[in-house]
Parts: sequence; C-alpha cells; structure tokens
Amino acid sequence: MKTIGVLFGMENSFPGALVEHINARNIEGIEAEFVETGAVIMNKPPRYAVIVDRISHDIPFYRAFLKHAALNGTLIINNPFWWSADDKFFNYTLAQKLGVAVPPTVILPHKKHPEGTTDRSMRNLEYPLDWDAVFAYVGEHGFMKPVNGGGWRDVHHIHDREEFFRAYDQSRDLCMMYQKAVDFQEYFRCYVVGQKKVHIMPYDPRRPHHERYVQNPPAYDKKLLDRVEKDALKLCQALGYDLNTVEFAVEDSIPYAIDFMNPAPDADLHSVGQTNFEWIVREVADLAIAKAKTAPQHLDLKWSAFLNPAPAAKLSAPPEKKAPEKKTAAKKPEAATAKKAASPKSAKAPVPASAATTAGKA
Repeated sequence: MKTIGVLFGMENSFPGALVEHINARNIEGIEAEFVETGAVIMNKPPRYAVIVDRISHDIPFYRAFLKHAALNGTLIINNPFWWSADDKFFNYTLAQKLGVAVPPTVILPHKKHPEGTTDRSMRNLEYPLDWDAVFAYVGEHGFMKPVNGGGWRDVHHIHDREEFFRAYDQSRDLCMMYQKAVDFQEYFRCYVVGQKKVHIMPYDPRRPHHERYVQNPPAYDKKLLDRVEKDALKLCQALGYDLNTVEFAVEDSIPYAIDFMNPAPDADLHSVGQTNFEWIVREVADLAIAKAKTAPQHLDLKWSAFLNPAPAAKLSAPPEKKAPEKKTAAKKPEAATAKKAASPKSAKAPVPASAATTAGKA
C-alpha cells in the first residue's frame, strides 16, 4: 500500500477534502491520510510515498522531517530543498532572466541589526546609502515587503518618500524589498499544479480578504489570458514548484508578475469559493496520485538540477483499478492549538543600523 500524507497546520477545509477525495477514488494500492510523526529516527525511512506539505515553512521541525523523507524516496509537494533556498528577490531576478515582466525592485539593508550582529558586522555596506538612486530606479509610488514573507504581513503601500522612511523605520530586522507599484486594470491569481495545469482566477487585492476572488468577472482578452498562462507555467517550471499560485497585475495590457513564491497557496473553501476549491482539490489529488504511482523516487540534489530543471515530464501510470467500496472517511482536522530615516538629502538623516559604520574601523 502506498500512502499519501497531508501535512498541515491551522487550515481546516482543504486537507480533509483532499484526503477524502483521494480515498473516494478507491484506487487499488493507494490511500491518503493526515501525516503523523513524532521524533524522527535517522535510519528509519518514513512510510509515506507522497507528502503534500502545507506548513513546513512555519515549522523548522517539519522542514527537517521532509528533507529526511525526500532523501529516503518520498516525493514531496513541494520540494523542501528548493523551497528552503528560495526568496522573493531571487524569484524576481529569475523572472526577468526568463523574459517575464516584473516591476523594478530593490532589496534594502536591514534597518536594525539582525540578532547577534553589530555595526562591525556591516562594514561592507556603503554609507550613507544612496537613496536617490533607489527612488530614481523604483520611483516614489511602490510597495515595501519582506524578501521572505506571505499573507500580506509587513507589506506597506508607499506614496512618497515620507511614507517610505516611515515604513522602513518599522521594518525591524527584516530584509525588505521596495518595488514599483503597478497601476493595474486587471489582476489575476493563478493556481499552477504539476507545472502543467493553470487555473486563472480574477482577483482584487484592494478588497477585504474574503472578497478578493472576483465571482462575476468581465470578459478578458484571450491574448492576455494566454500570456498569463504561459508566464505562470514558465515561472513554476523554472522554480521547480508542483503547486504554486502566481499573481499578475496588468497595466497597459502587460501582465507583471507580482508574487509567485506561494508553494502552500491559499486553498480554503471560504476564501477561494466553491468552484476554485473544487478545482484545486481535484488537481492536487490527481498530482499526488500520479506521484504515488511512481514512488519511491530519489532527488537529484545537485543545485544545477534545481536551477535548470528539465521540462515537466508526464507522469505515466497504469489505468486506475477500482477496489471494493470503502466507507472510511478522513478525520476532520481540528483547529490548530498551535502546535529615521528622513530625507536622503538631510545631513542628519538617520541610516539603517546595519548600514552604520564608524570612521577608522578596519
């Protein structure tokens, strides 16, 4: 028996629906369940053929567990090695190399010293920082957001330099990016599954969270949708993600890739709506089943294999065999209990602590 495990946190609707959908298919030799693990013993391989990962980005223990599983042949959705190494600024740079449109973006030194460092740790940073060059490249209307982040945490909408420095002063020791704002006419969030299938969802990030998925969208230009689909696939194939959401803001018919490091994307029924929910449950189930039929597989752990992946190969598998009807149902997941800088021209403008240095230090 090959087991598909779902590793999750506080979300309730998607994990249970995924497990129930897979088991309802009654595929001989394949079953799904919620992952259960305690202390991980190094020389004992996990019993899962496939694990769908929804939470390891928040819990280092789970991330280490998944890497151990991958080394022992378990197929992980998504690859925990690549996900561990990724960050949003790298993604933007990669997108630009691939010919996908992205807004001008810069990364900024930490406003405060990361824990365990001092100004002596930062002696390679230029001082004072050339803020004029930053604004000349990005402009004064943009968004400041963490290089590693999600859920719109610590995201600031910037309209001028005063707002920029106010947001920067609040960024603590986070590494932040500053990105030019796109004056979008359309906005899309796209599910991408298996590096082959794309589900384009009209989306409006200006609305309250529970209203962002547009339920009655207007008609869109087919050429625009074709480019959105093509660019979404291009990004996920290059990044090696089997499950992702890619967001595009469209200005003057150009779709700019805004956010595409979402390997545990929102799939909550009450957030995405019934139609989108049914699509993502079905497609992730298909992907997990196809991978289970080919398991175990061992990753090529060379870095070049992550950066230059071959085109996504079709997962071939024999026809599904129906087993006798089973009446088992997945347990419903319970709610988790848990587990100044001023104007750059001012001689007195404060600088980020990490960029500060003292004359005479070598």
